[in-house]
Amino acid sequence: MISTLAEARAHAARRRELTHRLKETLVERLDLDRRTDEIPDDCLLFGVGLGLDSVDALEIVVAVESEFGIRVEDDDMKEIRSVNSIVDLILSRQTPKEDAR
Repeated sequence: MISTLAEARAHAARRRELTHRLKETLVERLDLDRRTDEIPDDCLLFGVGLGLDSVDALEIVVAVESEFGIRVEDDDMKEIRSVNSIVDLILSRQTPKEDAR
């Protein structure tokens, strides 16, 4: 739980850094024809958003597991809808020391 302004700022900075790293990873791994700044944090990854498919979903899981050192369980797949939802998953699985790589 965030209880001080300093903790809130540190959490926000950590989230911004993770979001940027994730977007870079997605652009590179999925060979997206977009720059990271062209992908909104809440953009849907599948369907009308980025138009990704189930094969891309598996690549996202592999990329997230290798880049961020977390395990994505089958039950987590329904949570992978946007960049923000993936960042939420990463933050829920990492300790503060793990994302400082």
